[in-house]
Amino acid sequence: MIRSPIIRKLVHSKHLDLLGVALILLVCISRDFHETIFYQGKIQFGTAIVDLWSMVGQGAFPLGLLSIIGAIFSLLSTRLIGKQNNVGNAIGVATSVNSGAIDYLFGNHSAILTYPISFLLNSLSVFKWNAGQQIRKKDLRYYLIFVFGIVFGFALVYLGAYLFGGKDDHAFLIVVSITFGLSVGGNFANAFKYEETWLNWIFYNSVQLIKNIMIMNIANVVKYIFYLFNAIVTLFDWKLNGDITSDKQQALAE
Repeated sequence: MIRSPIIRKLVHSKHLDLLGVALILLVCISRDFHETIFYQGKIQFGTAIVDLWSMVGQGAFPLGLLSIIGAIFSLLSTRLIGKQNNVGNAIGVATSVNSGAIDYLFGNHSAILTYPISFLLNSLSVFKWNAGQQIRKKDLRYYLIFVFGIVFGFALVYLGAYLFGGKDDHAFLIVVSITFGLSVGGNFANAFKYEETWLNWIFYNSVQLIKNIMIMNIANVVKYIFYLFNAIVTLFDWKLNGDITSDKQQALAE
């Protein structure tokens, strides 16, 4: 029984999907973020769009452009998951590869260890949801998952920084550790479809926003502002309205 039709319609709104995509495109293009490349071992800004492909031919990586594309697909993945559509989890599997490469180039070299974990957890969500996982209330396992994620996050991020280098100041590593730890807990909770999954993502998006401001990834800054709003609304939808049947999905689509 839907207790809050307005919240459910907001979560399932295609207009909100388009708004999120438009925000990323407008802000990134207005800030010329698409002109950012990774070339000769460092990030370079201000590469004119007309010169971009020639630079790619010389070995440059179109970091800004792929960040924007990755941010858009990641946003759509999150929106679909909120709608309880397993396609969102499948897109998350694919975007974890792109996000890991970009995070590494922006200085987070522990991404070599952390993003394969995200890849596996997103794959677990695809499997569990496909098997008919239903929304459930929190229990002891939820709290254990949350604590494990934070501890595991710190351990893996610091190990990755020690083994592979990259940015090594403690403020940056702490932020990365917390975000990864929250994502581990969030992805595990998502696989089991806990109501509080979106509470995890509220914390996660807040810290990710700080991290991406620190590394100047403008595409992700915009994305995580939108994600905060989306996570709050979806949390209320899952808690108040629960699972959605295929009939209700069809009705909302129409």
